[in-house]
Amino acid sequence: MSTPALRASGVGKRYGQVWALRGCSASIPQGRISALVGPNGAGKTSLLKILAGLSAPDEGEVAVLGRVPDQNDAFLASIGYLAQSVPLYDHLTADEHVALGRHLNRNWDGAGARTRMASRGVPLGRPVRTLSGGQRAQVGLSLALAKRPEMLLLDEPVAALDPLARREFLTSLAEAVADGGLSVLVSSHLLHDLERVCDHLVLLTLGKTQLCGEIDDIRADHRMLIGPRRSPHKAPPGAEVVQTTQTTHQTRLLVRLRRAVLDPGWEVSEVALEDVILAYMQADRPDPVVTAS
Repeated sequence: MSTPALRASGVGKRYGQVWALRGCSASIPQGRISALVGPNGAGKTSLLKILAGLSAPDEGEVAVLGRVPDQNDAFLASIGYLAQSVPLYDHLTADEHVALGRHLNRNWDGAGARTRMASRGVPLGRPVRTLSGGQRAQVGLSLALAKRPEMLLLDEPVAALDPLARREFLTSLAEAVADGGLSVLVSSHLLHDLERVCDHLVLLTLGKTQLCGEIDDIRADHRMLIGPRRSPHKAPPGAEVVQTTQTTHQTRLLVRLRRAVLDPGWEVSEVALEDVILAYMQADRPDPVVTAS
């Protein structure tokens, strides 16, 4: 597993005069579930389409499992891609979708798909238009996994689901990865749900990578500093200021630390992953990040 599941270097994608991605770089490990997060318009869907071989970058390089994404049969057989809309044929049953997939995929695991759907309470004989949102999502995931892909790309797969359906979907995903041989990149705004099953994270804002690493490392690298009101430019040495909040008497800095804070004038506390992510999203809007030397 020395080859990353995904490696992107300086990737850019342009639609007309607008860059959806520009200078996007990331690397994620194999055999893991990695979260792809960011605000609307950050370039998440554009990146996933490039990784799936459905779109080509306008600049930079990308490799999935050591291969350049394209439309050749060998690459497409190794990739599972599930769009947010969960594209299914409304008039076909779940069982008929499984039968259709057998004719379109050379490594098709129809029996596994039927077993997975049945275990989640999906009625195989009903047209999918009559199924609940959670059941349709389970059909989509089961079909994507039936390809026996090495890499699974999911674009907002749980956005329209209720909390129970989201949990069941993510549980199914975690079980599939636990069986071995599968790497997953899943895009979502639902940070609490992702944190339960993901151990690696990529954060995009304005088409660029802001964070890429193990979730535990990202948590460990960020802290909240609280002290008497002062200029954020007077942050401790080695502290990269991501977000500043000030009141009349107090300054709060969410920082990324390169070394321990030795100044006793700052109270140092841990910060939740969601707060870290939201701080980076907001930092790209009004104020630049400030680095203390």
